[in-house]
Amino acid sequence: MCFSFLFPKYPREFKAEVERLTENLISIGKKEDYLSVRSGGPFDQNCRHKGAREIGNRFFEIGGIPLMEDRVRLIRRKVSKEGAAHLEACWRAVGGIF
Repeated sequence: MCFSFLFPKYPREFKAEVERLTENLISIGKKEDYLSVRSGGPFDQNCRHKGAREIGNRFFEIGGIPLMEDRVRLIRRKVSKEGAAHLEACWRAVGGIF
């Protein structure tokens, strides 16, 4: 039995924002990916998706590492295992630690 609803990963007042950002993150994963072999366009000099990194920074501000890990698990289900691995790589050093 899962009781995760008793221990939310973020404060309730951020629910709408987290859901909106999560949908954006899923869209990025399905349409563009979180990593690239070349920089430019939506990808920074480290070939990481700029928008995904901004979302990661915001998630870190809202709920820290627990929220970020929760979103990676969700991406694994909604996008793919590979997408979740790419997102983890994209989020390296977000918040200085992830």
